[in-house]
Amino acid sequence: MSLAAGPGRGHVAHGQLPRELRLVVDKHVAYIQSLDTRRDELEYHLTEHLRIGGIYWGLTALHLLGHPDALPRDGLLAYVLSCLHDDGGFGAAPGHDAHILYTGYSVQILTMIDGFDALEEKMAGGKHKIATFIANLQQPDGRFAGDQWGETDTRFLFSAFYTLSLLGYMPHQRPSEPPMINVQAATAYIKACHNSDGGFGVAPGAESHSGQVFTCVGALSVAGELDSYLGEEGKDSLGAWLSERQLGSGGLNGRPEKLVDVCYSWWVGSSLAMIDRLHWLDQAKLTTFILQCQDPDEGGIADRPEDMVDVFHTVFGIAGLSLVGYPGIGEVDPA
Repeated sequence: MSLAAGPGRGHVAHGQLPRELRLVVDKHVAYIQSLDTRRDELEYHLTEHLRIGGIYWGLTALHLLGHPDALPRDGLLAYVLSCLHDDGGFGAAPGHDAHILYTGYSVQILTMIDGFDALEEKMAGGKHKIATFIANLQQPDGRFAGDQWGETDTRFLFSAFYTLSLLGYMPHQRPSEPPMINVQAATAYIKACHNSDGGFGVAPGAESHSGQVFTCVGALSVAGELDSYLGEEGKDSLGAWLSERQLGSGGLNGRPEKLVDVCYSWWVGSSLAMIDRLHWLDQAKLTTFILQCQDPDEGGIADRPEDMVDVFHTVFGIAGLSLVGYPGIGEVDPA
């Protein structure tokens, strides 16, 4: 799966009116299928560190588009398992260090392609080993490191929560067993990242950012603490900050004074959906903005109109359309 941008650009077909825009599903499927044929391009090799992420983004987009089998399952399975380390972690590509982000992506891929039996054949007790790898990355204050080198980020905490949940190893899923992680310390850390403007930052005292809002709200949702922590007043405050991310074009930005970007259709939209405030966005204008960022000729979605398409913005544009109920797209879980 190539992470290289292009060759197409987001644009509106000549003479096409906004009300005539539609999602070119077949073109997007063909675009994603073509990404693994670009191995002779330099960008294919320069983006090796994102390979598992690219597979996850492409496969998720295909599932939402109703074409879950458009990529060869055996090839996906073989590649993902080639990234598995003896300690239960997955790297971004074969030979890369294990990292919690790519472990999470790999578990999501295995979930989508029903690959856990193959995991067990390759590594006995594989699910438990993956869960142990993740649990060992938790720090005393509740945070999670991404890998053995110790960088911490709320993204890593959310990755830990959703991956353990998919594996069935969150403490509430195994009440009769000793907990593998300290959920209370982790959610206390998330709450310390909550700012007075209603948003969340990457660390306590850090600027609010839509991507970090998603990870923090998602973690609280997986832990079952979202409603009890925020309450209606907290949801209103956060919803106000998130809805202010929508600009005149209909697109969304990640924080004040920044450009709109299709990927925030997901980060902002999913966060609003989790707090039942998605209707605070102008969903029709958001839909139009996303469709203006697709390449109607070659497929793929860009961050903004006239920019080059890539698989990252393709999946988050499609996921954003799913959130607002665009016809023919599968339903996505906002958490």
